Amino acid sequence: MKNMDRRKFLKVAGTATAAVAIASCGNSDKDFSNLDPKGNHTGDVPTDKMTYRTNPFTGDVVSLLGYGMMRLPNKELKNDEGERIGEQIDQEQVNHLVKYALDHGVNYFDTSPAYCQGKSESSTGIALKASGYDRSKYFIATKLSNFAGHQWNLESGIKMFQDSLKNLQTDYIDYLLLHSVGSGMDNLNGRFLQNGLIEYLMEQREKGVIRNLGFSFHGDHGVYDYLLANQDKYHWDFVQIQLNYVDWHHSNAKHLYEELDRLGIPAVIMEPLLGGRLSKMPDHIVATLKQQRPQDSVASWAFRYVGSKPRVLTALSGMTYMEHLEDNIRTYSPLTALTTEEQEWLENEIANLYHSYPTIPCNDCKYCMPCPYGLDIPAIFVHYNKCVNHGNIPESQQAANYEKARRAFLIGYDRSVPKLRQADHCIGCNQCNSHCPQRINIPRELTRIDQFVEKLKQGTL
Repeated sequence: MKNMDRRKFLKVAGTATAAVAIASCGNSDKDFSNLDPKGNHTGDVPTDKMTYRTNPFTGDVVSLLGYGMMRLPNKELKNDEGERIGEQIDQEQVNHLVKYALDHGVNYFDTSPAYCQGKSESSTGIALKASGYDRSKYFIATKLSNFAGHQWNLESGIKMFQDSLKNLQTDYIDYLLLHSVGSGMDNLNGRFLQNGLIEYLMEQREKGVIRNLGFSFHGDHGVYDYLLANQDKYHWDFVQIQLNYVDWHHSNAKHLYEELDRLGIPAVIMEPLLGGRLSKMPDHIVATLKQQRPQDSVASWAFRYVGSKPRVLTALSGMTYMEHLEDNIRTYSPLTALTTEEQEWLENEIANLYHSYPTIPCNDCKYCMPCPYGLDIPAIFVHYNKCVNHGNIPESQQAANYEKARRAFLIGYDRSVPKLRQADHCIGCNQCNSHCPQRINIPRELTRIDQFVEKLKQGTL
């Protein structure tokens, strides 16, 4: 894994792709018989080899793979005339996925009152109950998601917590989080510290209704450092942070993790795939990852990276589809830890190369939704990023692939995002910005994409 700049890398990318193809044809001492056409492993999924980590404060033995219940599968909702009027959670499919996860060693399920337009907790509760597993066999994590100003009083906070217990069909929460702190000390004080809510939650921990109390973090380092500086007061049992190999140096992940490691606090990891972006990499990056381990998925590198950090208790993945669940179970059944060289290679060479592609840092968390003007903001950004990764963002009409890229972008845009929900309907109200944990200037990016689309349509790029 010698250092190479982007130009040299692009030059050898074709060789890397060819190497993958040759290996897949059997010209290697490795067994590639269980690879699909994209080079992903398709063999049996182990049921008894999951890697577990122990919470030093409670002794909980937690699966290294945690199930994030934020991106649940949906199905179309139709009226009596058969017309599509929306979509709803596909509960049958959720039940199937949760049961499969439990059968294969996954025992940590993370949800929130804010996920899936308020339906995630109920869906999670139904699926866990339907699984037939005893309540003691799995851990439920949920959050105090009191984002709106009218929810900042003690009564609203208590009601939200009690509703979570009811929706999840449980008498206790294993891991309860103050949700997404980091928007400044005024926000933290208003939501949790000055209204008596933190004392209430600590009391519930003393009673055993909450078994572990922690917080999830996005944003202001001052808030993070304050909460950890008061560990003797709050006794955080765990902290949830965003960590992946791209964010290690390019964002604040290194600082966040090292502070928890210093204090001996277990880390729960969110966005190990950056909202799926690290599984949908530019073709050139895919080629070099496949050159190293042809039999492994691109996503497995990101999960192995996170799992190789010893302070990590569990890594959350929003697994909408069975193939995602199966692949992640394979990666952690058992974990093959990265070498120090491999970790540094991902943190530096691969991360730097990834940042040379102009994608929008959207993690598809949908915190910006619903848009009051009907835009499907995450879908717009997902389509744009996909086109960046596949080279379908032409810089001008003089680009060699202009016509092909133009057609791919416009046709894919209309297929991915209904016309009434596209970027041209943004009025710049800015209501979405305050909800974005990645601090994206959403209206600005939507305007930029809309202008790009119009130039493609008019042929004036």
